[in-house]
Amino acid sequence: MGLPAPSAAALAFSAVLSDLLAREIEAAGGWIGFDRFMDLALYAPAKGYYSGGAHKFGAQGDFVTAPELGPVFAQTLAAQVAQLLELSSPQIIEVGAGSGQLAADLLRELEGRGRLPDSYAILELSGELQARQRQALAAQAPHLLARVHWLERLPARFDGLVLANEVLDAMPVHLLVWKPTGLAERGVAVDHGRFAWADRPASGRLLEQGLALSAACAMPSDYLSEVSLTARAWVAEWAARLGRGALLLIDYGFPRREYYHPQRSAGTLMCHYRHHAHVEPFYLPGLQDITAHVDFTAIVESGCQAGLELLGYSTQSNFLFNCGLGEVLARTPASDARRYLPLASAANKLVSPAEMGELFKVIALGRGISEPLLGFVSGDRCATL
Repeated sequence: MGLPAPSAAALAFSAVLSDLLAREIEAAGGWIGFDRFMDLALYAPAKGYYSGGAHKFGAQGDFVTAPELGPVFAQTLAAQVAQLLELSSPQIIEVGAGSGQLAADLLRELEGRGRLPDSYAILELSGELQARQRQALAAQAPHLLARVHWLERLPARFDGLVLANEVLDAMPVHLLVWKPTGLAERGVAVDHGRFAWADRPASGRLLEQGLALSAACAMPSDYLSEVSLTARAWVAEWAARLGRGALLLIDYGFPRREYYHPQRSAGTLMCHYRHHAHVEPFYLPGLQDITAHVDFTAIVESGCQAGLELLGYSTQSNFLFNCGLGEVLARTPASDARRYLPLASAANKLVSPAEMGELFKVIALGRGISEPLLGFVSGDRCATL
């Protein structure tokens, strides 16, 4: 595949996780669903990609998220955050805060706007990432660190804003194949010491979802795609706990009819290693990210069935312009090239159709929010869901 060669230590780390996965498959009778493989590859305690110690974000990691491009993302997002805090409660929970950069930039911007939350909680299962987040906040916003605390489970009840940037795409997915003989779940076996694909008849909730998708979309024979039962359940869990407030979710994906388009016959599964993208999830488990695009129609269905209201859905580009991206950039004079050019470059990546502007979407689900949200005043795409 032409990927960078890992170090000896990285290979040893991957070998430990590979052995864990092989033993899991053996204990399960020789086969596990891909959702279980992905869950262990990413989150196995101390061994998975997100729970291990390797750098993941930014130039030294495997991929770059919007907050890593610079402060302009958080500075613009702050306008929507401030409105939601005003309409609900001055509390934020950020789920999966990555390097901590979004939290640091967002808190500093909210401070400058005079809209600091009373508390900023970070829901993070990885102790290693918690430490990195705390370090980033201590270095960049030490006077605000007292407002931040870390959670390891969902609260019983919460009023305020739940913020998740690039979280849904890293939730484990099932793989489903539409065959002439019926629906099959594609899972993982071991063949001559190597991980290998193996299909079994789909059953249970996965079969139900597959049949529902078949009725809604035209799947050709041997069509392969993903179904994220985990993301559906996650949204429903938050709906059961959210009082007055909103979920603000930012990720890449499509409405259902685009997601399951007949021409997207190989699904959306993607792996990221040292800034190289490829489609081989069995390559060096624990050293690479494994992701799938988001079916935003499924997210809305799950939230609304659990009692939430769809508050807005749009592209990241439209959302950021609605939130005042132009005004944020205008704070820095264009004549100050040293400061302005990096901001302009980051902004271009955030909104360009060729970069993150169209593929990334922003969706808001909430309860008890009485006013239209400013991030969706123009270019709302709820009708496409």
